[in-house]
Amino acid sequence: MTTQESLVTLTVDRHVALVTLNRPGARNALSTPMITELRRVLKVVDEDEGVSAVVLTGADPAFCAGVDLSELSAPNYGQGHDMSSFAVRQSDPWLDLTKPIIGAINGFAVTGGLEVALHCDLLIASEKARFADLHAKFGMLPTWGMSVLLPNAVGGAFARRMSLSGQFVDAETALRIGLVTQVTEHGKLIPTALAVARDIGESSQPAVRATLANYRRLQHQPLTTGREIEAESAREFRESDFDPEEIKRRRETLRRGERG
Repeated sequence: MTTQESLVTLTVDRHVALVTLNRPGARNALSTPMITELRRVLKVVDEDEGVSAVVLTGADPAFCAGVDLSELSAPNYGQGHDMSSFAVRQSDPWLDLTKPIIGAINGFAVTGGLEVALHCDLLIASEKARFADLHAKFGMLPTWGMSVLLPNAVGGAFARRMSLSGQFVDAETALRIGLVTQVTEHGKLIPTALAVARDIGESSQPAVRATLANYRRLQHQPLTTGREIEAESAREFRESDFDPEEIKRRRETLRRGERG
């Protein structure tokens, strides 16, 4: 079964759902409609008893460049804007799912895109994958759990290095620090991720879901306070230091730098 949407594509084959972020011209930046569509699609596959696991990827050349900065830098951003459109519980890009999500990172996973990756249950990377937290570079704070999930994945010191410097991490470094579980040739990324998903599908599905729920409870229970602190810090920052014009200026500066 295959369905085609303007912002997200969904293909289900042999009990595995392949979900693809589909704004390649914008490096799959997360606009409000795209987030809404992603949540809808993931809810559909989570409720489909014929699906055992989900592979989440992006249309080449990127996995996800994060939240669409053209929305964040709008002059009226934060004035009557429903922040819940960008977060469920201010710390999740999607509602709780019962099935495992494998992130197939095919290119840049940056800022909010890195947070999306961190919410997956495991990551497999193409040799072209690159990871970065650019919140501070753009004059923003995370609200999807970056400050909790990133140190949990790579350790506190490396997480601070990534978040404070905005330095990019290549695929091999991501493997070394434990951010991803495997690096493959770019053309083999999706087949590799689908193979892992099908291995999961061969296990007892009640046991898979119970085990996954147990892992998530054990992971998230001690992180609840950290997420609350992050949400409060982001709220205070928006009320005192948040400057949409600064985001716009920094965005243009970084674009000029990319163009050389």
